[in-house]
Amino acid sequence: MGRYLLRRLVINVILVVIAASLAYMLAASTMNPRSAYQGRQPPIAEEVIDRTLDAYNLNDKTPVLLRYATWAKGVVVGDFGKTWNGGSVNAEMGRRIMVSLRLMLIGTIVGFVIGVAMGAWSAVEQYKLSDRLIGVGSFVIMAVPVLVLATLLAIATYNLNRGLGFTLIEYTGEYNPRLSGWDQFVNRLNHLILPTISLSLGLVAFYSRIQRNMMLDVLNQDFVRTAMAKGLRRRTALTKHALRTALIPVATYFAFAFGTLFTGATFTEKIFAWHGMGAWLVDSINANDVNSVAAVTFFTAVCVLFAAFLSDVLVAALDPRVRVS
Repeated sequence: MGRYLLRRLVINVILVVIAASLAYMLAASTMNPRSAYQGRQPPIAEEVIDRTLDAYNLNDKTPVLLRYATWAKGVVVGDFGKTWNGGSVNAEMGRRIMVSLRLMLIGTIVGFVIGVAMGAWSAVEQYKLSDRLIGVGSFVIMAVPVLVLATLLAIATYNLNRGLGFTLIEYTGEYNPRLSGWDQFVNRLNHLILPTISLSLGLVAFYSRIQRNMMLDVLNQDFVRTAMAKGLRRRTALTKHALRTALIPVATYFAFAFGTLFTGATFTEKIFAWHGMGAWLVDSINANDVNSVAAVTFFTAVCVLFAAFLSDVLVAALDPRVRVS
């Protein structure tokens, strides 16, 4: 298993380099940081704009490949360059990474666990009322974009709080800075409720449908019937043998689901006023901030490919055949 995981890790590192490089080249060749300095009153001299953009490695008069080489040298030593107005990309990224990771990790875990559990239950209860309700609910949720879902949650919570006369669930921001200690911890958890629901609902629906289909494929397999014939209780046979086998193909979807999760997190952060990487990406595109866009893309590539590597670890843990390959 060690050689298998090492090989997958090397491949993922190469893919991160390729993805980040292509993203920088695309951003550098299509965005126009110069526009942030032109049209000001009083006007800024062209020479001053050129010197400023050269200092930030954003001058569109410099060939893209030369700008990429400068950017790549900095990334190798951990320096992602300057923003369009001279700020540190590293400092901005350091403030925002944990905001997004906290939201995405919790959403991923909640979505995966609940989705797999509901899918397995739906398969065991095939064609019963619970199966049909889970199926209809999953398709409805998958048909609703995250943008719409998050907006509806925010509106419903606002009306709920107004009807109650007090704030039961927070619907904007990450936390209340006026609180401290245990009160702030509880307040942070409260602020997590709506964004987590917004992100995880789609994953729950996605995993429940896949897990149901995979579970149905193995429920009537000979090894499950043999396990029960040997005296294992039905619940034990289903969880120890059927569920473990059905989880193998589901684990391979983990990386793909995490990639779509970041897209949902971008809308979620903007709607619920979370200052994370997704919201920063939108602001950076609007500001033609090449280095910031490249930094967010690098972060996204690392997260997605880490999820892919974790998917490989899960498959190796569940499937003994992989461990000897």
